[in-house]
Parts: sequence; structure tokens; C-alpha cells
Amino acid sequence: MENTSPASTLADPAAAFDRDPSDGIHAASRAPTAFRYYDIVMAAFVAILLLSNLIGAAKLSTVAGYTFGAGILFFPVSYVIGDVLTEVYGYAKARRGIWTGFGALTFMAFMSFVVVAMPPADSWTGQAAYEEVFGSTWRIVVASITAFWAGEFVNSFVMAKMKILTKGRALWSRTIGSTFVGQGVDSLIFYPIAFLGIWTTQDVLTVIVTNWALKVLWEAALTPVTYVVVNKLKAAEGVDLFDLDTDFSPFASSKGNAG
Repeated sequence: MENTSPASTLADPAAAFDRDPSDGIHAASRAPTAFRYYDIVMAAFVAILLLSNLIGAAKLSTVAGYTFGAGILFFPVSYVIGDVLTEVYGYAKARRGIWTGFGALTFMAFMSFVVVAMPPADSWTGQAAYEEVFGSTWRIVVASITAFWAGEFVNSFVMAKMKILTKGRALWSRTIGSTFVGQGVDSLIFYPIAFLGIWTTQDVLTVIVTNWALKVLWEAALTPVTYVVVNKLKAAEGVDLFDLDTDFSPFASSKGNAG
């Protein structure tokens, strides 16, 4: 599969952001017809999203005096991959990944409900443990899906807009800045919906603040990894996308814009 020719960028306003025309990566405001690694990146995004929500979201942990949700250890990796999707493939492709993740989360919740509700065989003694692990309440399900949807779209929007404002420079500023805003939205939605009235209000507020801070710190710590992945993918795809004429509505079709 080949990308569109660099010559096609001559009339593209994003060409002004091309810092090194000889590096084989041309700045563009419209995506090529095909990418080499987009499907793999999106699959990794959805897989980490599902596993972090399934395994760690409902456990409250305290380490060295700090209280936080256990899912914080791995869930931010999905935000890093979300940043990579927007930075390398543009908002429209990231939007497709977010909706795919939304659908996967919704199906996971439906499947968990059905399987947990099925009557166990008389010889099977693991029902109580199964319900404990997979029997999330409707509040956690709604909170998780809603927080993911809102947080990821905010993260991707901020990332795309900051890329234009910085003219593609200072990648660290938009990965950390978009995470600060997006993860803030995520935490402010998830924990009150899921646990207010179950945990104490003080615990909810504490977890919101600590998780928000830890997610941003995780993003900062993973910035060198993000740089490596982004640079390699841009070189492999041969394009650096800028969302100059993209419709940023979460409900827009990818057809007819930069995706």
C-alpha cells in the first residue's frame, strides 16, 4: 500500500508546516487513501482499553499513603496510544478508534451482564467469585463508557488543535496538555458516577485528584516512548497530518474530511 505522492502537498496549506522536505515525511491536511500500521495501532488501543477497564477499574488501592484506583497503572497507556493515533493519523482516524473502543466497551458490558446472569451448573462453585470479578454494577458500566467517550474525544481534540498552534513542534506540550484536559474530564465523570454514595465523598475527591495527577505524570514519564513511536510511525507512513479542515464533531463521517 502506498501513500499519496508528496507532490500532492503543493497546494496543501499544511505544507507550510513541513520542517524538513527531504526527510520523506510530508505535512498534509488530508490523509492518504491507506496507512500501513493504523489497524495495528487501533487494535492495541482497544485491547489495552478493554483490559484496563475489566481488571483494574473498581479496585481502590493505597500505596505509600496515597489512595488511587488500581486501573491507573495501565489505563494511561491507552491515552498514550490515543495520542499516537491523533498525532500520526489525524483526528478523523482517532475518532474511528474511539468509536471502536466505545463499541467494544459496550459489548463487553453486555456480555458480562449476560454471562453473570446465566444460572450456574450445580457442580460449579465459582459463581460468587465470578460475580465479584465480572459483575460490575450499572453505575460502573455507565461511568466507564461515558468517561472514556468524553475524555478521549476531548483529549484528541486538544491534541489536534495544539498541533496546529505549535506548528507540529514541541510534541511533549500537546501530549501532556491534552492528557491534562482529557484525563481530567475522564476522572471528573467516572468516579462520581461510579462511586459517589458508595465510597465516602472524601475518598471520591481524593481519588479524582490523585488519579488525575498520576495519569498526567504517567504521560510525562512515557513522553520519550511516545516520541520514539510517533517518529517511527511518521517515517513509516510518510506523512505528518494537520487537522486544518477537519470536522471535529464526534458524530461526523470520516468521508469528505481529513480522514
